[in-house]
Amino acid sequence: MLLSSLDYIIIFGFFILSLFIGIWASKSAGKNSSEFFLSGRNMPWWLLGVSMVATTFAADTPGLVTELVRKNGVSGNWVWWAMLLTGMLTVFFYAKLWRKSGITTDLEFYELRYSGKMASFLRGFRAIYLGVIFNVITMAGVCLAGAKIANILLGISQEEMLLYSSIIVVLYSSLGGLRGVLLTDFVQFLIAMIGSVWATIYIVGLPEINGLSNLLTHPNVSDKLAMLPDFSDKEALITLFIIPFAVQWWSTWYPGAEPGGGGYIAQRMLAAKDEKNATWATLFFNFAHYALRPWPWIIVGLASLIIFPSLDSMNQAFPSLTTEMQGHDVAYAAMMTYLPAGLLGIVLTSLIAAFMSTISTQLNWGSSYIVNDFYSRFINKKASERQKVVVGRISTVVLMLCAALFSFYLQSAKGVFDLLLQIGAGTGLLFILRWFWSRINPYSEIAAMAISFLIAIFFFINGKMETPIIEIAGYWQLIIGVFITTIGWVTVTLLTQPTDSKTLQSFDTLIFEREDKFKNVGFKIVGFVTGTIGVYSFLFATGNWIYGKTGLAIILSVVTVTSMIILKRIWKFIS
Repeated sequence: MLLSSLDYIIIFGFFILSLFIGIWASKSAGKNSSEFFLSGRNMPWWLLGVSMVATTFAADTPGLVTELVRKNGVSGNWVWWAMLLTGMLTVFFYAKLWRKSGITTDLEFYELRYSGKMASFLRGFRAIYLGVIFNVITMAGVCLAGAKIANILLGISQEEMLLYSSIIVVLYSSLGGLRGVLLTDFVQFLIAMIGSVWATIYIVGLPEINGLSNLLTHPNVSDKLAMLPDFSDKEALITLFIIPFAVQWWSTWYPGAEPGGGGYIAQRMLAAKDEKNATWATLFFNFAHYALRPWPWIIVGLASLIIFPSLDSMNQAFPSLTTEMQGHDVAYAAMMTYLPAGLLGIVLTSLIAAFMSTISTQLNWGSSYIVNDFYSRFINKKASERQKVVVGRISTVVLMLCAALFSFYLQSAKGVFDLLLQIGAGTGLLFILRWFWSRINPYSEIAAMAISFLIAIFFFINGKMETPIIEIAGYWQLIIGVFITTIGWVTVTLLTQPTDSKTLQSFDTLIFEREDKFKNVGFKIVGFVTGTIGVYSFLFATGNWIYGKTGLAIILSVVTVTSMIILKRIWKFIS
């Protein structure tokens, strides 16, 4: 793909801006670990919320949505739309609790909630498990997506793309810490939204597509438009709707949609000015992530079915793609090749921004675990603030290198999505209940992590074998993982002793301030249900406006506004 001079100017201008932000933010980030990882705990909700959204807009996200649309239609997105319930649970039940804890990383929770050597072991083990292993897998998926985009739009190999991008990302994320990440995320989000919407409008106007009406009535597309799965198709109903709603949202741990909050979402909440800002940030994130952003990607995915009706047609159009890099998830990048000079530069910059935003957040978050929860907790307890920052910057480089190397062992965005879901299968309920059920202890968490990880590794290796040991559908793998893991950790919980009463009392006093931990639970449940309905109504109202179904769109818009009014009325009881 030959880019114009204007495209290169736009791309390099963004790189320079990102480095400038990193250098500017480094003045405060280098002061201490709190500044480097939490920006001094004084961030406003809008900046944190936008950062959460920018982080979840990874380079592989448009590809994932496109792959789901091409394979299963618009309703295929329910595999991730269902996770809105997880996010809303965090908004109304856990955001306030995380900020009140006053900890630096969510892993400090373990020595706040549990006691003894096992609590310390769990904190250190989880730092490596999440900060390194889980983090590297997540970033590797993003690296793979970035490599596919670079191969199609820039004509460079996976090795070249990873070398160039790694240098840029590592430089500004290691220099500026979380403050640099947040500020760059804000710029990246604006570019990403402008680029995706503008590109969608242009693509719909291509002669091959010939407008929105022709797109929606085209025989390759017309049977892909339903926003709900076909209830007569048992396989689709179970895979796309029943499993996500009945099992997935509460039982699996997935980055950005952690039951009870966690990971980089918790990091943003902990960096907020106060509890109110933490709650507002998480609410905005869930609205923007699930309702505001998906439709441009969906429309491009539908349009790709006209330009590239089959996988073979796409492979023929881009012969430079290796067998490992071929797949439906490259259709989004393939559609971008039809954009004119200037707009291509903006869109490519937005995809680069998406890559950089996610990778920089994962690097800063993973590094915070390594420094705060492993190095300074177990290796060098007397480490100075300067030493912590140095270790943080070194670990940033090492994590990036590991992720880049592991990306060569992955194949598609959906494959990475399924792998991460399987690794977290069965652990979600524990993370929801541990704030309130006193019997849960460190052994419960260790059992949940170990069992789910071993099951995931078995299914991952089994799927790579020429002759699998067992052939079983993906959704059954998830159900088996959830069932065995949940039974396992609950059994361990009941067979072992709970944390000592002194630690539990201290935890409850800090988090619930001597109040009933179930205070205003009725209002919170109403907020959870109303918020969920409001976001889904906005999402489907947008879709129906696009489809030209004005009557249904108006009804759903009214439901959205009504939900907002209800939330405003009860907000004082839940925030």
